[in-house]
Amino acid sequence: MTQAKKGDKVQVHYKGTLADGSVFDSSEGRPPLDVTLGAGQVIPGFDEALTGMKVGEKKTVLIPVDKAYGPHNEDMVMQLPANQIPPDLNPEIGQRLQVGGTGGEVMVVEVVDLNDEFIVLDANAPLAGKDLIFDLEMVAIA
Repeated sequence: MTQAKKGDKVQVHYKGTLADGSVFDSSEGRPPLDVTLGAGQVIPGFDEALTGMKVGEKKTVLIPVDKAYGPHNEDMVMQLPANQIPPDLNPEIGQRLQVGGTGGEVMVVEVVDLNDEFIVLDANAPLAGKDLIFDLEMVAIA
């Protein structure tokens, strides 16, 4: 039976959980995820976990921070004066916003704290700093 290798296009069903058991993503109720192995379409640990799997194979893998979204970087947390918030924006903690970066790029940030004087925005990936657990099922290899 063929094992998935770099360059193969694969289809996989998955469920991603954190150490506390909370589910952060799943293909349940959706078509399987299409991935070309080695193409950088998914986090490195996910790609590595799929490599070597056979159609019909299931497994659970722990992907450490360094093979997932990396450590949480405090340099990507910004505190801004509240008076710099557009007047028509009513931010709430946990809300995700798009803001312009210093080089003109668009960044997605999360509101992590706010009061009348300041707003704190975090530009880290939501899963940065976390080990991830994936239940995987290889559906197809092409």
